Amino acid sequence: MNEKIETSLITASTRGDYEQKTGAVNVPIYLSSTFDQEHFDSFGPYDYSRSGNPTRAALEKTIAELEGGTRGFAFSSGIAAIASAFMILKAGDHIVITSEVYGGTFRFVTQMLTKFGVEHTFADFTDLTAVEAAIRPNTKVLYVETPANPLLGITDIEGVVALAKAHGALTFLDNTFMTPLYQRPLDLGVDVVLHSATKFLGGHSDIIAGLAVTKNEELGDQIYFAQNSFGAILGAQDSFILIQGIKTLHARLTQSTASAKKIAAYLDGHELVEEVHFPGLKSHPGHAIHAKQATSAGAVLSFKLPNREITKAFVEHIQIPIFAVSLGGVESILSYPATMSHAAIPKEEREKRGITDGLLRFSVGLEHVDDLLADFEQAFAAAKELTVVGNK
Repeated sequence: MNEKIETSLITASTRGDYEQKTGAVNVPIYLSSTFDQEHFDSFGPYDYSRSGNPTRAALEKTIAELEGGTRGFAFSSGIAAIASAFMILKAGDHIVITSEVYGGTFRFVTQMLTKFGVEHTFADFTDLTAVEAAIRPNTKVLYVETPANPLLGITDIEGVVALAKAHGALTFLDNTFMTPLYQRPLDLGVDVVLHSATKFLGGHSDIIAGLAVTKNEELGDQIYFAQNSFGAILGAQDSFILIQGIKTLHARLTQSTASAKKIAAYLDGHELVEEVHFPGLKSHPGHAIHAKQATSAGAVLSFKLPNREITKAFVEHIQIPIFAVSLGGVESILSYPATMSHAAIPKEEREKRGITDGLLRFSVGLEHVDDLLADFEQAFAAAKELTVVGNK
């Protein structure tokens, strides 16, 4: 039976031999570092938990199925997944990476990969002509975020895949904002899908985790070698917690997305807001492309206020959302990219990318949307009042 993804979110983790032994509806937590081997000359499927653990295997099988891939891998963080995927490269290779990228990825590419002789070029991935112009004979990977962090820039996935194939390169894509519920990049030709599973897949701000999925077995073998060699694996207990988070993804993200649409419309009409970045708005430059390759606009948006002072006043008066690093939790999270998610990017480079001192990113949680809107209204009123007083 070809079941819908909403069903697979619930059932994928327990397909296999896990439930057949006891009838348990949840995968057991195998808190074991090592495994007894029955034979001298041949080992069983598990020997040491860095190389493989039954609980982690259930999670890895789950994300592979949800993304439509052949192999899944669970890591100790999102950046560990990204870094391990890049470890299939060698000295002299070159990558083209989106200019609008998570700060931790920027840091790894510019300060770590360069130590190993891997070159890079940043390009505007909303412009396929700019992407193609950045490709070199030694380009091995085109690296995509779509929607991108924090301005929600949209990349034409099939367009980038076509460029990669024409030049003999792979396509890596960070699917954190959309999750496989809303976007399936492997179906569009992408080779490796990456996630910070800390975010929407986990959904409860309680674990740090990363995931990678490959389209083919050979590439999967390469990433497994990196995972096993570097050992940045997700532990059994966190693997279990993440499986449980995935089961509620549809319910959580559906509500958060509906609220995000209302909040984006509200912000788009507010006098203090200069820009709203949300692919669900028809005014968003990537709206049509996103609608073609994803089934929803998601639950993350960003908006620009006039200056740092108004932004500071707004943040200090907001009451319901937490002001913190990260996104994708059941609680709404308000972030300041300049000093949080993108602090690793030098100020001049941030500003080139549109990450100004007035930019805020908002991840919409499960609170009642009317309460969130009322909270925004009172925080804006307080910020405006302070501005008026300051100008007297």
